[in-house]
Amino acid sequence: MKPIVTLTLNSSVDVQWEVPEMLHTKKLRASNGITFPGGGGINVSRVIKTLGGQSISVFTSGDFVGHFLREMVDNAGLITRVVQIEGVTRTSSTVFDRSTGQEYRVTPPGPSLTEREWQACFDALFDISTDYIVATGSLPLGVPDDFYARVSHRAKKQGRRVVLDTSGAPLAAALEEGVFLVKPNRGEMKRLMGTGDLGPQEEEALAQQLVREGKAEVVALTLGGDGALLATEGRTLRLRGPDVKVKSAVGAGDSFVAGLTYGLARPMELADAFALGIASGTATVLTAGSELCRRQDIERIYREITGKSLDV
Repeated sequence: MKPIVTLTLNSSVDVQWEVPEMLHTKKLRASNGITFPGGGGINVSRVIKTLGGQSISVFTSGDFVGHFLREMVDNAGLITRVVQIEGVTRTSSTVFDRSTGQEYRVTPPGPSLTEREWQACFDALFDISTDYIVATGSLPLGVPDDFYARVSHRAKKQGRRVVLDTSGAPLAAALEEGVFLVKPNRGEMKRLMGTGDLGPQEEEALAQQLVREGKAEVVALTLGGDGALLATEGRTLRLRGPDVKVKSAVGAGDSFVAGLTYGLARPMELADAFALGIASGTATVLTAGSELCRRQDIERIYREITGKSLDV
C-alpha cells in the first residue's frame, strides 16, 4: 500500500483552554493552554498514523508560528513535505466553558499565499507516488477558487483518487471537475444544492444526484449525531455510531475522512471502510479540544458497529 498524501494549505497551531465560565469584560482564569498541530490534512495524517498507516503530509509553514508547528508535527512522528511561506502560520483557539459544557472556536483566516507558494504546494502533491490525495480545509487568501479542481484534473490524468473535504466556491468548482470522494456535512450539502431542511429521503436523493452527474464516485454525507450516509452508483449506506458523551467535535470530520480513506486504500470492503470512518470520527468526540481519536476507542467502537475486530 502506497502512503496517502494529505494537503493542508491553511495549517495552524491549535490552542485549547478551559475556563470556569464565559463572562464578558471580566478576566477569565483559564487552564494552561494545550497546543496541537492543526489543519485538516495534518489531522487526517495524525489519525492515519494512529490506525497504523503511513501518510505524507504536505503543508504550509510560515515564520515563528510555522516553526513551532513543524516541531509539533515532527514530534507526532509524521512524514512531511513542508512548503515555506512568507506569511505567518495562523493560530486557532478553542475555549471550553465548564459551566455549560459549550465550546467556543476562534479561527482566523490565516496568511495570504503568493502564486509561487500555492503552486509549490500543488507541485509537491505530484512529486510523491500515491494512489490517494486527501485535500481538506479552506483555501487561504490568494489561492484561486479552482485550486482543488486543478488538483483533481491532474490527479485523474495520473490515475490517482482525490478525497475532498471543503466548502463554498472551492467545493463547487471541484465538483464541476469531478472527484473520487467528497465529504460534505449536512449544512454544506444544503448550501451546495440550494435546498432547505433535508429529510432522510432528500439526503439520499441529493447524494445519489452528485454520483449520477459524475461529480463524485463516492459521496460521504456526515450528519453529526445522526451518523453518516455513503452513496455510490446504485447503492446507499447509512451508519450511526454508538451514543457517546461528546467532549469536543473539533477534528471529528477529519478523523472520519482519515478512517474512511485509510480503509479504502488498504483495501477494505466499502461497508467496513465506512464503519472505520464512523468509528474514527466518533472516537474523536470523546477527546477534548484538538486532541484526536485514540486507537483503543476506534477498535472498541468499530467492534460495536460491525461485530468484528479491527485488523489494521
